[in-house]
Amino acid sequence: MYETVLFPTDGSEAATEAATHAIDLADKHDADMHILYVVDHERVSQMAPKLGSDHIKGTLQEEGERITDDVADMANAEGINTVVSIREGAPGQTITTYAEDVGADTIVMGTNGRTGMDRLLMGSVAERVIQNTELPVMTVKRAAD
Repeated sequence: MYETVLFPTDGSEAATEAATHAIDLADKHDADMHILYVVDHERVSQMAPKLGSDHIKGTLQEEGERITDDVADMANAEGINTVVSIREGAPGQTITTYAEDVGADTIVMGTNGRTGMDRLLMGSVAERVIQNTELPVMTVKRAAD
């Protein structure tokens, strides 16, 4: 049923929990797993006045490499073929475009479960992905503290 599972991650607790679901799904379907980290342009622009955009992009790129390599190591330990990618852009759009580019069959991602004003002001990457793809999307909420 699934040949390519896309797992976008930001390294958050919710994403870490979602990684186990993505790995399990890829394992059960003998699917390849694409692990994607998006260097968020908005995050860069918010931090750039203080530190400079090149420095921020470099730092986020390094963070993305560490995060995606950690997930790839977990998936590889289960015998899953992985592809790691770092992209720049708006996360929701970048994730859906990447899914199309690689022919993903499903997307598994974490959600921080924001509500109220936080959700209104910050939005939800998961919600944007769900709205902009025809693929099945599994969202995994962060465990309650």
